[in-house]
Amino acid sequence: MAVAPLNKVREVVEYALTKIPSEKIHLGIPNYGYDWTLPFVQGTSKAVTIGNVQAVQIAIAQGSAIFFDEIAQSPYFTYTAEGTTHEVWFEDVRSLSAKFGLVKEYQLRGMSYWQIMQFFRANWLLLNHNFTIL
Repeated sequence: MAVAPLNKVREVVEYALTKIPSEKIHLGIPNYGYDWTLPFVQGTSKAVTIGNVQAVQIAIAQGSAIFFDEIAQSPYFTYTAEGTTHEVWFEDVRSLSAKFGLVKEYQLRGMSYWQIMQFFRANWLLLNHNFTIL
């Protein structure tokens, strides 16, 4: 499933707000994707962490269409390599914009990134467009 499905992130934020004032909450924003091998076997399957740009590059190289899950608000695609099926979930401007919307909707203090070392220029442009950066 998605790295940080919006419906589940919303549930966590709503729970957190019952215990913590909104002005003390920073929303964690993922800056990466996961390339899973299928079939998924709980406790056995492992994913490779990839960058958002790398995810798109893989989709192009594999000739895979990128789809968008409306509930999770997250892009994903599948491909087969060396006889193994893969499912990739990652972040793009649509998924990030949805998460930024939660920060505004719930008037959270701000947000912080998980894995800032994966460069994704579109993220920084979107961030600058949506917020005053201190």
